[in-house]
Amino acid sequence: MLKRMTEEKPSLRDTTGQILLVGAGKMGGALLDGWLALGLDPHKVAVFEPQLSPDIAAHAIGGLRLNPDPATLRPVAIVLAVKPQTAPEVMPALAGLVGDAVVISVMAGRTLGFLADALGEATPAVRAMPNTPAAIGRGITVAVANAKVSPLQRDLAHRLLAATGAVEWIEDEVLLDAVTAVSGSGPAYVFLLAESLARAGVAAGLPAELAVRLAHHTVAGAGELMHRSPHDPATLRQHVTSPGGTTAAALEVLMHSEGLDALLAKAVAAATQRSRELA
Repeated sequence: MLKRMTEEKPSLRDTTGQILLVGAGKMGGALLDGWLALGLDPHKVAVFEPQLSPDIAAHAIGGLRLNPDPATLRPVAIVLAVKPQTAPEVMPALAGLVGDAVVISVMAGRTLGFLADALGEATPAVRAMPNTPAAIGRGITVAVANAKVSPLQRDLAHRLLAATGAVEWIEDEVLLDAVTAVSGSGPAYVFLLAESLARAGVAAGLPAELAVRLAHHTVAGAGELMHRSPHDPATLRQHVTSPGGTTAAALEVLMHSEGLDALLAKAVAAATQRSRELA
């Protein structure tokens, strides 16, 4: 029987102090939903978002503060989830709110240096790269902290980021470019795999609608199997590959020296380079 392999999400019920979320779009909204699901008291959360969705606005009924007067705020953590291109407009208004708060940024491409320049060199800051499965609580986030972040602040940042899935910490910010290329952009590669598998099915003679359904369920089911299984991907692959069988014939093509490994290496290298350029 398979075990469910999950990252245990820490409770936020005992969180003390106020959390300020700046930006409540897809990623900010996913974080907020995760916090509340983990028991964070909505009275302890304030949100700055000029274009409130009905879902975010509904949280106000539970006590969450929407676009409050900044003068009333004394946050212990400020989570930046605005679009990177709007950051230069947003940061000046936040500089006076930081105080002793830890700033946690999920803005792609905005470095710790950018945060220090915008908010002050003494600002405790965490830069994090989540990915889109965060929307269903199955994401993974990689984070790096500057030297100003205390152990307690790092623990708070970890618990807030873990609301949407697993969290990994690195010491070298430079690695975030490769992280972006692997896990940040990675879901798109998996979606493309499903598209390509469906097209290959059509080319092999399947009706298009059936090919799409088969590819969709196969990719989603294989992902869930990998999530639940204690085995690594290579072992799972070997389990479904009989010597001389159909899977082996396909894998001979995919595992050729110019096959999937080579293509993904080029793709990740291109995404890594682009991440560096954007930063």
